Amino acid sequence: MRRPGFHHRQHGKAAGGAVKGMLGRLSIAVAVLMICTVSLLIKFTSNGGTTGSVHRSQINVEELWRSPDSGGWKPSSAPRSEWPPPSSESNGYLRVRCNGGLNQQRTAICNAVLAARIMNATLVLPELDANSFWHDDNGFHGIYDVEHFIKALRYDVHIVESIPEIRKNGKTKKIKALQIRPPRDASVSWYTTEALKKMKEHGAIYLTPFSHRLAEEIDNAEYQRLRCRVNYHALRFKPQIMKLSQSIVDKLRTQGHFMSIHLRFEMDMLAFAGCFDIFTPAEQKILKKYRAENFAPKKLVYNERRAIGKCPLTPEEVGLILRALGFDNSTRIYLAAGELFGGERFMKPFRSLFPHLENHNSVEPTDELAGNNQGLLGSAVDYMVCLLSDIFMPTYDGPSNFANNLLGHRLYYGFRTTLRPDRKGLAPIFIDHENGKTAGFEEAVRKVMLNTNFGGPHKRIPPESFYTNPWPECFCQMSPKNPADKCPPKNVLEILNNQLENEMINDLESLNLSNSTGSVEER
Repeated sequence: MRRPGFHHRQHGKAAGGAVKGMLGRLSIAVAVLMICTVSLLIKFTSNGGTTGSVHRSQINVEELWRSPDSGGWKPSSAPRSEWPPPSSESNGYLRVRCNGGLNQQRTAICNAVLAARIMNATLVLPELDANSFWHDDNGFHGIYDVEHFIKALRYDVHIVESIPEIRKNGKTKKIKALQIRPPRDASVSWYTTEALKKMKEHGAIYLTPFSHRLAEEIDNAEYQRLRCRVNYHALRFKPQIMKLSQSIVDKLRTQGHFMSIHLRFEMDMLAFAGCFDIFTPAEQKILKKYRAENFAPKKLVYNERRAIGKCPLTPEEVGLILRALGFDNSTRIYLAAGELFGGERFMKPFRSLFPHLENHNSVEPTDELAGNNQGLLGSAVDYMVCLLSDIFMPTYDGPSNFANNLLGHRLYYGFRTTLRPDRKGLAPIFIDHENGKTAGFEEAVRKVMLNTNFGGPHKRIPPESFYTNPWPECFCQMSPKNPADKCPPKNVLEILNNQLENEMINDLESLNLSNSTGSVEER
């Protein structure tokens, strides 16, 4: 005979044991889930901390023709904190001479504006060096819209086209700028001490050469946003350059999408990289001579350089990457490049894979471009066409100012798709391919490319340049988790304009008061 309640107690005990067992299994499942989540986060961080981009498990060509996921970010370089207008009491005049090619000069112009702001100086319109490489005497007026440049930066710095003459003791005198060679990647403090001291002593300073003469990483988001305002808003090419570039883009789009490729297989870059062995003895002699004349002596072993991805991709390697990604021979490609070293011998394999290759002369054969194919004008047109293309691919984005600036501009222009080959990751795959190991080649290429960024917002990790990746300083979110990422008010330009008008009114009142006091003293 069972005691009353015995059965129920036994059942409750069994049920309690089942619950405990279930809780134990649930705890294990939660622990496993947490471990997996942490692993994914670690993997996410190790891949560059990509933000707002969907992790790809495969590559879909149709998706590449569209811009990547922005993650709710949008470009914005307007000030987000107190940003007073430039003071009427300038500390002096700043002259700079920007050396190098178009994009090295472009970076220098951005730095010059920022340097002028830092020193509360009046910027003299930057000089563009007509150097021996470009053989181009087009100055700032010949490439950029000067009126727009000055107007766009009116809330940031005072800009004049030349140092004005001053009248002293009844004589007209021109201020002579003291020439200074600034240190490379100079800090903000150098400009507020050494440079500013000389400016106040002489009234004007002339910084030359002025390439990479201001540190890129500055712990002041407003200063970085000023660089973006210069680079992506104030620096507008002259109307005829914009019109010519748009005409080329329109013609390329008549048959649908097109991609642009910066094919950096040129003498200067090959000589710099020390990649000689694939060339004939006569060509090697030319490259070695160029290197000896233009770069510091350094022992470079081709096989070692090649193995770590230090050589520019050959045109054929570019074609093989695109084929592995799924692009077919109907793809229209615009080539932004100077004279390819080695000529048609290297282009032929690429052309056999992708016959629809164009450049600015083939799309728009104008006398204007023909006479300035390798100068600043040709580079400016290439820059705009690459900016507006659906996909952009740099083949060597090491010390290439053209590719690096475009990567940053396309990011700012709306996270437009970029294909950035990981040369180090691809090098052993191409070496095996050359040695006859072709099995699994395309799959191996795709695997490497899946780990690259396709143009979405991503963390800037040294040595990546601010000009290559101005995220997050020059972007904002409408509904941010971090208040620092909040977009500025929609009427920000109105606020800046009111501040500028108030400054001008105050200056006029001060001037009237000064004149009035002077008149009383004279009486």
